Amino acid sequence: MGCDTFAPNINGAARFAERLSAGLVQRGHAVHVSAPNVRYALEKPRIEKIEGEDLVLHRLPSVLWIGHEWLRFIWPWRSKHYARKVLDEVRPDVVHIQSHIVIGRGLTREARKRGIPVIATNHTMAENILDSTRLPEWGNKLFVKLAWDDARRTFNMVSALTTPTRKAADFLETTLGISGVIPISCGIDMHQYTAVIGPRDAKRIVFVGRLTAEKRVEDLVRATARIPDATLDLVGDGDQRDALAKLADELGIRDRVVFHGRVSDEELRAALTRASVFAIASIAELQSIATMEAMASGLPIVAADAVALPHLVSEGENGYLFEPENIDELVEKLDRVLGADDAAYEAMQRASLEMVSAHDITRTLDTFEALYRGEQIPA
Repeated sequence: MGCDTFAPNINGAARFAERLSAGLVQRGHAVHVSAPNVRYALEKPRIEKIEGEDLVLHRLPSVLWIGHEWLRFIWPWRSKHYARKVLDEVRPDVVHIQSHIVIGRGLTREARKRGIPVIATNHTMAENILDSTRLPEWGNKLFVKLAWDDARRTFNMVSALTTPTRKAADFLETTLGISGVIPISCGIDMHQYTAVIGPRDAKRIVFVGRLTAEKRVEDLVRATARIPDATLDLVGDGDQRDALAKLADELGIRDRVVFHGRVSDEELRAALTRASVFAIASIAELQSIATMEAMASGLPIVAADAVALPHLVSEGENGYLFEPENIDELVEKLDRVLGADDAAYEAMQRASLEMVSAHDITRTLDTFEALYRGEQIPA
């Protein structure tokens, strides 16, 4: 596995890579993970406990991205050097990259030289990185073009290219001018989550994810201010935390917005179980594992009608969609859920559980195993 993000620094791509790797180990595979170290040092491969399973980690020297609180990266000109070292030592049957950016880029090029098949999964949109570039407008446009050009060169070398949803696959095919992108859900183990079916005594809105600009968490804060007695639980951290706290102060609801920060898996699941509704205003989700976690916890969903989120919401059944950045509509949809009678609320809960069952991790593992064996999967 080639991962540009991995524990202890977590985002959606890292969470997927962890669960996929652990699931493969449970099925008897030997899994090695090439990922950034937490410091600029090359260490010997070591066993790390990830998702309850022993994975072999090859931690590569990395540096912190300036202006970002946790994102670390490998110097691009060293990626092929480290890839050669790992591939010569492990001699894998297949390489699966979770990003084309640095580690995945080097692994793809070196694996190709050795005749090792490469599977690629794309979790990123180049546009999502713009908040961390600190470039002027013209620089951002050039950055996006160069990033997608580099992605195209890397993805043209792989045996199969996947992404979490059909909509994300369509986006990739249009943006890169390619075909045959395979949609495979990131998957979720529903047994890890607890769904308490029934009405809630309090109006608890919850969001799980990074507190960054593309997540538009400020929309959730503004909406909460307009819903009497509602509280907003923010589970996660990011560079927008201080700005969000200031906004809550300005709106006079600082006591109704709870910043949990980064929490353990147990605390995350508990926050979802006790919530009334999961809300997400993000405009750049290629799937959203956090939304699936909320569904597995039996929560109705209120989500922005953007990119892949509509795949997880059936309007009026397990929740509602709202026009991105439309606070009035967001408030109205949250009010519908929070004000629903007991029977309607429970129906939304059960609909979320039924819909997320299609994303069971078992199907995801089966599909990737087939790809690793070289079988053809319909795009």
